[in-house]
Amino acid sequence: MNLDGIPLFALLKGRLGYLGERQKVIATNIANSDTPGYAPRDLKPFSSSFAQAVGGASGLRLAQVEGSAGGRGQSVTNIAHMAPRRVSSAYKADVSPDSEITLDGNGVVLEEQTMKLTESRIDYDAAIGFYQKSLGLLRMAARAPGK
Repeated sequence: MNLDGIPLFALLKGRLGYLGERQKVIATNIANSDTPGYAPRDLKPFSSSFAQAVGGASGLRLAQVEGSAGGRGQSVTNIAHMAPRRVSSAYKADVSPDSEITLDGNGVVLEEQTMKLTESRIDYDAAIGFYQKSLGLLRMAARAPGK
């Protein structure tokens, strides 16, 4: 059973992917907290509406793979074709300065980055919990009556 066809699970998968990428970006900021001239980055807030998820879950979309020879990627033109693996992240990190910049030009404030990391982790745990509860509801609905 492919859960990506169910809009709720497609939304949760997108949210979990976003939160995982955000944790990587914040960890990179923390790792570069002593690098002169480093500007911290963050992802734009996750915004995927239910209507977008339903529209994206149905119909054929052409998928592109970046970084292939000649600048042209593989594409899926028929739903029966195998989808190419994604090479790069779907999310782009933008420069998002913290509240202060040191004399060497570094803009990372460890306290703010730690707060962002904690917020991201709490959101990730909540999304995982919702995913597990939804799977439990599907299992319960698939069971034979009386079992």
